[in-house]
Amino acid sequence: MYQKLVRKEVMGILEKEVGSFLDKFLTPIEKIWQPSDYLPDPSSDDFKHDLEEIQTFAREMPYDLFVTLIGDCITEEALPSYESWLMGVDGVNQEQKVGWANWVRAWTAEENRHGDLLNKYLYLCGRVNMREVEITTQYLINDGFDLGTSMDPYRNFIYTSFQETATNISHRRVGTLAKQSGNGKLAKMCGVIAADEARHAKAYKHFVAKILEIDPSEMILAFEDMMRKKIVMPAHLMRQSGQKAGELWGHFSDAAQRCMVYTGHDYINIMKDLLDEWKIEHVKGLTEKAEKAQEYLMKLPARLQKITDRVSTPDLQFQFNWVKS
Repeated sequence: MYQKLVRKEVMGILEKEVGSFLDKFLTPIEKIWQPSDYLPDPSSDDFKHDLEEIQTFAREMPYDLFVTLIGDCITEEALPSYESWLMGVDGVNQEQKVGWANWVRAWTAEENRHGDLLNKYLYLCGRVNMREVEITTQYLINDGFDLGTSMDPYRNFIYTSFQETATNISHRRVGTLAKQSGNGKLAKMCGVIAADEARHAKAYKHFVAKILEIDPSEMILAFEDMMRKKIVMPAHLMRQSGQKAGELWGHFSDAAQRCMVYTGHDYINIMKDLLDEWKIEHVKGLTEKAEKAQEYLMKLPARLQKITDRVSTPDLQFQFNWVKS
């Protein structure tokens, strides 16, 4: 007979393994890279040469790709919102120095380096109106977000599994395109950030897999609910000066689509990968309601593909306040 488990009970079971999660998916602070490893050293004799190289390649970057890089930086810089959200998830006791609270802090500490690195790169590159970027970042933190997860750990782990994968794709693609144009410094920066995101995605996918072993029906239902709502990006309320919350997101998304950094097809492919990763089709012992959710999830990629094939991306470039004219 199926017994519905309380979320906090399941989180308590997994919390005993958080120490192993930290060792497996995060890197010790003394060993991991830092932003200064990839940025020009102002005290070096080569600083002027390195700075000129950065600025030359920045001027040559296609507009949509450059805007996507800036938007990725802003998304990373809104980290305070993400940490505060995860600290409020059911089963996370932020007063503790161990367990899930320790995971959230350690994950945040790794993520914090991404915004630091990209922000300093953009500051040095000379093509960015940093004040406008800072306004967008402050607005994004101020406006917050609604991920559709409430404080449910199951939905939050579904979301982070999806989002960390999407972030990995975006940074990796920007890096690949930068490398193709000879911009090796930016390619390395994006590459090391993407590698972090890939590790973090593995962690959250592992958490979901563990919960599927303990509470399969409720996790399947949480997965279905998140996909019915559709996964929103953490910067979906992005705006620039003079705009209302969310007005800029569509333009940023269009730019990322046009330069093929992140597209509707990527969304579908992430969905397929998660279905495969968690072996959703083969999960047994489900309630009748969860079995219907399982069936819905397995059919969803094909349905989304038909919709995506009919959607066209606007060709007209939007003029962002972030980029100096």
